[in-house]
Amino acid sequence: MSVEADWFLRAHPEITTIEALLPDCNGVMRGKWVPRHKLGKIFDGELKLPKTALSLDIWGRDVEELVFATGDADGVCLPVEGSLLPTPWSSDGQHGQIMLSMFDADGDAYLGDPRHVLIQVVERFKAAGWRPVVAAELEFSLVTWDKTIPVHTCPSPAGSGPVGGNTYGLDVLNHHRKMMEDLRIACEIQDLPFDGVVKESAPSQYEVNMQHVDDPVLAARQIMMMKRLIKGVAAKHGLIASFMAKPFEEEAGNGMHVHCSVLDEQGVNIFDDGTDKGTPLLQQAIGGCLTYMAESVAIFAPTYNAYRRFQKGCHAPTFPSWGYENRTVAIRVPASSPVSRRLEHRVAGADANPYLLFAVILSCMLEGINENLSPGEPISGDGYEQEEATLPVYMPDAVRMFKESDFIRNALGTEMQRIYTLSKEQEIDEFRRRITTLEYQSFLEQL
Repeated sequence: MSVEADWFLRAHPEITTIEALLPDCNGVMRGKWVPRHKLGKIFDGELKLPKTALSLDIWGRDVEELVFATGDADGVCLPVEGSLLPTPWSSDGQHGQIMLSMFDADGDAYLGDPRHVLIQVVERFKAAGWRPVVAAELEFSLVTWDKTIPVHTCPSPAGSGPVGGNTYGLDVLNHHRKMMEDLRIACEIQDLPFDGVVKESAPSQYEVNMQHVDDPVLAARQIMMMKRLIKGVAAKHGLIASFMAKPFEEEAGNGMHVHCSVLDEQGVNIFDDGTDKGTPLLQQAIGGCLTYMAESVAIFAPTYNAYRRFQKGCHAPTFPSWGYENRTVAIRVPASSPVSRRLEHRVAGADANPYLLFAVILSCMLEGINENLSPGEPISGDGYEQEEATLPVYMPDAVRMFKESDFIRNALGTEMQRIYTLSKEQEIDEFRRRITTLEYQSFLEQL
C-alpha cells in the first residue's frame, strides 16, 4: 500500500468507503465506491474503467459509435496526487474521496481525459518559459425542486415571489447562515482555496470566488471539488445547489468567469508594463481569445440549456468584444495594480468543464501571442449593444464550428475533439426529438 493511502486510513479510522471520482468530458463525476480495504489497489493501478466512461452524454448514455469503434476497451485509472480527502458533508462521516485520471494500458496518458488535455496545454506554456495563473468566479443557484420547476429559496415579501435579486445582500447570506458556515468548514477540511461568497444578481443566486493558482491543472481539480462540495453541503441542508446555466427564464444565468495572467521564469507577470494598459503580450492574448471565441463556444456552453444565457438582459456576451473595467464585454481587463494585470474571460456558463475551459482559454491566449493577433480597439459603454451577435447562440451551430475547427484540433487534440463532438451531437438529437410543453400550448388546439 502507498504511503499516502496508509497514512489516510490510519488518520481516518471512521471512513469505510472511498468514492473514486473520474470527471468525464461533461464535467460529470463517474467512477465507483470502493471499500476502505481496497484503497491500496487504486494506488497499485488495479482500478479500470471503460475509456467510454469519459465520453458519455449528459444522461450517462453510451455513444454507440465510440463503444463499437474501440470494443469498449478499459483504461487504467490512477489517483491524482493530493486528492485523497474526507467528505465532511456525508451524512455518517464515513466516506472519503479520491480523484482519478485515466491512462492507456501502456502507461501513456489517455487524451480523451480532460485532465490530460489541459496538462498538454500547460506544457506548451512551460516550453515558452511561462507559467499560467488562473482563478475562477463560480455562480450557482440555491433552490428546492417540486419536480416541475425550481423554487427560489431566498427571502421574499410575504405572499409573493422575490422582487429582484438583492445583489450583495448580507441578509440573504444570513438566511442560509448555517449552510454557508458548513461550506466554509468543508473547504478548510478539503484544502480548497475558498475566497468568499457573495449574493449575486438573480434571486437565489450566489457566487463563490476561488483564489489565484499558478497551476491550472490543480485549479481545475479544485473547481470540480468545489462544485461537488457545494452540492453536497446544500443537500445536507435539504437544498439543491445547481450549476445549471439558466435555471430561471426571467433571471440571469449562472456563469464561470475566469481570470488569467502569465508569469515568466522569474515570476514576473508578462502582462505588466507598469501602466493600466498592459503589455503588447496582453493585447495579443486578448486578440487570440477574440479570434477563436466562436469556435470555442461549445466548451463555454456545453449543454442545450446553456444557450439560453445568450440573450439580452442575461449578462452573457454574444459578441467577441473586450474593454478595460467593463463588465458588458466578453473579455474584461479588470482595474488592478499593474503587477496583477490580467484578463477576465466572461463567456462560459457554470456548467462548463473547468479542465476543458482552461485548456481552450489558455490555448487562445498562447495562439494570440504566437500569431501577434490584435484585439482591435477596446469597447467603451454597453458591450451588449452590438450590431450583430457573432457568437453561435444555438447548440447545433456551436458544435458544428467546434467539430470543423483546426484551432480546436490543435488545442485539445483529435481524440477530445472527436469524442466531445459525438457526445454533443447525441444530446442535440435527443432534444430535437422531444416535444416541449410550449409546443402543446401553442399548437395542439390552435392548429
